[in-house]
Amino acid sequence: MLSNFTAHDLSTCRRVAVKGGGFAMDDYWCWCGSVIAADGRYHMFASRWPKGLPFHPGWLTNSEIVRASADRPEGPYTFEEVVLKPRGNAYWDGDSTHNPRVVKVGDRYVMYYMGSRHPFATPRLGEPLTLQDPRVIVARSNKRIGIATATRITGPWQRLDKPVFEPVPDSYYSFFTSNPAPVIAADGSVTLVFKCRRYLPSRTHSGMMLGVAQAPRPEGPYTVITPEPIFGGPGQAELEDPFAWRSSRGIEMIAKDMSGKICGQSGGGIAAWSPDGKQWHIEESPGWLRDMQWSDGTSSRLGSAERPFVLFENGRPTHLFLAVADGPGGFEHASRTWVQSFALQQ
Repeated sequence: MLSNFTAHDLSTCRRVAVKGGGFAMDDYWCWCGSVIAADGRYHMFASRWPKGLPFHPGWLTNSEIVRASADRPEGPYTFEEVVLKPRGNAYWDGDSTHNPRVVKVGDRYVMYYMGSRHPFATPRLGEPLTLQDPRVIVARSNKRIGIATATRITGPWQRLDKPVFEPVPDSYYSFFTSNPAPVIAADGSVTLVFKCRRYLPSRTHSGMMLGVAQAPRPEGPYTVITPEPIFGGPGQAELEDPFAWRSSRGIEMIAKDMSGKICGQSGGGIAAWSPDGKQWHIEESPGWLRDMQWSDGTSSRLGSAERPFVLFENGRPTHLFLAVADGPGGFEHASRTWVQSFALQQ
């Protein structure tokens, strides 16, 4: 998709949070919304996992991808079905599917997502789960990027037996690959912004980094075009959750600023662009902040606001979607999460 709309334009839009919009489920943590129009409706693909487990790191062991639909782009979205459910740890994505992003490529739909597995029993609801749990440690290191395809938005979705983009030893993406942000060209080729970490000699891992890979088609093969990370390297800001699109000046991107080093607020967003996917320029205005203006005239600050997705219609962005949490900040303090829709007013 080629748009004249840039990351700078998006960062300066007025963003109004639609009361009652978006997608939520009472008994689940909901995250990672990706919206596409098809068959006269709007379809959101999102991640969910039971509230009987902690938000973090429950997603690493128990997340599944679902589809919800709505008559209007802002929602509210109603749950329809589980799209990618657990299929057993004999598969690379058998225990967790997360980070969905659905795109139309020719006459088929392609869902990019993160999958993971671990060789242990699935955590039961109510049992403690921490980052030190062996299931979490292994699941974290097994995060990989894959795709599923369908000829209809309602499926069935065909998964691949292997990831399409995996870590490479002795690279900056040697620990895991996740958070896929694909940009599809007219010929079906892909530029993929991805999140990763590097294994360190101390048997730990680096902070979060972003890189860029390209492939002739969604199935690959993918070639990393950035020998060093575009963000997150030594002295750079630590980013995650990229969303990217193509414009007349190159590739545009918004992403979550982990510490607020760029945008000024921890967990806020940055806006950036690149003419070629290799050299990136940061916009002065932030991509978003956690301070929300609601459609009923009220305002508030959310505990979290991340995993951005922008809905484009006829080449113009109409809505921003963010995965959000209540509370003062920090996933351990959240009692509710949902995917919130924002009307963009230019």
